[in-house]
Amino acid sequence: MKKIALIPIDNRPICYTLIEQISAVNKNLKLYLPERKLLGGLYDTADISGILNWLKSLPEIDYLIISLDTIAYGGLVPSRRIPDKFNIIKTRLESFKNAIKCCGAKVFAFSSIMRISNNNINEEEKEYWNPWGKRIFEYSYHQHKARALKQMNCVINTVPADILEDYLNTRKRNFEINKMYLEWLFEGILDTLVYSKDDTGEYGLNVEEAQTLEIEAKKRNLNAIIKTGADEIPLSLLTRAISDNEDVKVKPVFVFEESKGKISKYEDISVEDCVKSQLSLAGVGIDTSSAPEITMFINNFGYEQGDLVLGDTINTLSKKIELPKTPYFIADINNANGADNELASILTDKKLEIGTMLGYSAYNTSANTIGSSICIAVNTALALKYGQFSEDDFKRLLAIRFLDDWAYQANVRKAVREASSDFENALNTNTESFLRYENRLKGFLQLDFNAKYSLPWKRSFEIEIFLQK
Repeated sequence: MKKIALIPIDNRPICYTLIEQISAVNKNLKLYLPERKLLGGLYDTADISGILNWLKSLPEIDYLIISLDTIAYGGLVPSRRIPDKFNIIKTRLESFKNAIKCCGAKVFAFSSIMRISNNNINEEEKEYWNPWGKRIFEYSYHQHKARALKQMNCVINTVPADILEDYLNTRKRNFEINKMYLEWLFEGILDTLVYSKDDTGEYGLNVEEAQTLEIEAKKRNLNAIIKTGADEIPLSLLTRAISDNEDVKVKPVFVFEESKGKISKYEDISVEDCVKSQLSLAGVGIDTSSAPEITMFINNFGYEQGDLVLGDTINTLSKKIELPKTPYFIADINNANGADNELASILTDKKLEIGTMLGYSAYNTSANTIGSSICIAVNTALALKYGQFSEDDFKRLLAIRFLDDWAYQANVRKAVREASSDFENALNTNTESFLRYENRLKGFLQLDFNAKYSLPWKRSFEIEIFLQK
C-alpha cells in the first residue's frame, strides 16, 4: 500500500475533496490530508502552525506532496495579499524544512509564480487591484517586453507610485522565496519542485521570473519544472506518486488533430504541448502504438476555444466521433469553464462500462482539465490492474465530475451568475435545474443518490457537491 500525505493549496473542493474522491477509488492508497478547517480560503489564511503539527504527527509515509504557498503564506490567495516580510516567511519555512527532512518520504513540492491578472477585479488580489489591475498588467507586460526585445524602456507608468511600489515589493518578496526553494532542491530536501504560472501571457514580470528560475535550475542541473497552470498541479504530483515504479503509458487522440497546435485561453503553450507536459509531470509515458492500453481522448477546439463564462464563443461538438473500445478517458477542452453539452450527452447516453471509461474532466482551463483527467484515469487504471478498485467510489466520483463540469459549469451557473449577487440564494432557487442531469447520470452510472449543492467560497465558481446514498 502506498502512503501519501498531501498539503493542498487551499480548502476549495477541487483542491481538497476531489483528492479524497480520487484516492477512495484505489484501495491500495492510504491518503493523509490535514483537517480542512486548517486550510486557507478566499479571505482566510491557513493555520500554518496547525499544519506543521499535523505534519510532525504523521506516521511513516512514502510520499509527501506540498503546496509551498500554504506553508509560506497561508494559501494561494494569501500569497498575493499578506504583508509579512521576507525574513518572517523564511523563518516559518525553516520549521517546515526541518519537519520535511525528518519524514523520510519522497517530497514533491509546488509553488506559484505570482500571477498578474489583466482585470480590475480585486476578489483574489490586494484592494488596489480595483481600479489599478489593468494598468499594473500593462506596466508589467511592457517592462518585460522592452527588456526581452532590448528596446529602450519608454513605458509610461500611470499607476500611483505608492501602489506600484507595494506591488513590486510583494513580487520581489515572493520571487526571493521561490529562489530559496532551489536551495532546498540542491540540498536534497525536495525530490521534485514545480513552479506554476497561473493566468499567464507572452510577456510580464511573472514570465520573466519564470525564465530566470528555469535558467538558474538548468545551470545547476536541478529538477525544477516550470508549468502553466495551478489547481491541477497537486493532482499531477499525486499521479506521479501513484504511478511511481509503474510503467503507465497513454495515447493522446485529438478530435481535431489538425488543431492541436492552437493555444487555449489563459495559457501560453499549445494544446499538444500542454498534454505532453502534464503527462510528463504525472510520470506517465506517451504510447505511440496502434493498440494502446489506455487512450486519452481530447475534445479540443477546431478554431478557437470557447468560454462558457465570458460567452463570447461557445463551442459544441461538430463532427462525428468514435470512442475507443479499449480503456479511455476524456479531457474535454472544447470550452474553458465547463463541458461540451453535446459530448456530455453522448457519453451519458448509455450505461457505463466499468473498465472501459476510466475518467472524465471538463474543469476550468485546459491545463486544469488535462491534469485532473490524467490523475483520475491513471489511479483508476492501476486500481483495476491490482484488484483494488472500488466501483461505488468510482461511480460517485464520475457523478460529481459530470454534475460539476457539465450540469453546473456549462448550464446552471449562468442563471446563478445573472440572478443576483447573492449567489447562494440564486443556487438554491435553481436546484431543480439539476434534476434532469441527475436523472440521466443515475441511468448512466446505475447509481442511486441524492445530491446537495453549496458555494463554499460564496461566489459562483466553486460548487461543492455532496452525494447522499
